[in-house]
Amino acid sequence: MIRVLFVCLGNICRSPLAEAILNSKVELVGMQSQFKCDSAGTSDFHIGELPDERTIKCASKYNLPLNHRSRQVNRTDFRDFDYILAMDDNNLRNLNNLKIRYGFADKEIHLMRNFVAKTQGMSVPDPYYGGEEGFEEIYQILDEAIDSFLAQVKATHQLYA
Repeated sequence: MIRVLFVCLGNICRSPLAEAILNSKVELVGMQSQFKCDSAGTSDFHIGELPDERTIKCASKYNLPLNHRSRQVNRTDFRDFDYILAMDDNNLRNLNNLKIRYGFADKEIHLMRNFVAKTQGMSVPDPYYGGEEGFEEIYQILDEAIDSFLAQVKATHQLYA
């Protein structure tokens, strides 16, 4: 089983949407038994909360079920997940600091948009302080990046639908 963790700051906007997109894509090709997907935040701002209402609205527009309550990244995530995907440089830096503190210095953390050649090194922008258009923008960004990520994972692990 391939275990994937998406990480943003508060775990109410970008990462739960990414989780829902990946879950939908693997279900569409009948590979849901081969993937475990979750999301978390590097901060404790929203622990236990449902995703932002604009995230819920965006997910609903694309028929993506969101079944998540915000949680903070913890030590066992570095042990339990094969892929940890950060939404931006700040969260990447936070995760890299945490992995050292928790004793997982060799764990590779990926920047979400690095799976798309033309957007390597770019962040998934945080839509929290904007309007609904920001959530549509991150949906489009995540949809493309997750397609590329999924293709790479399938090739790396020789998974076939």
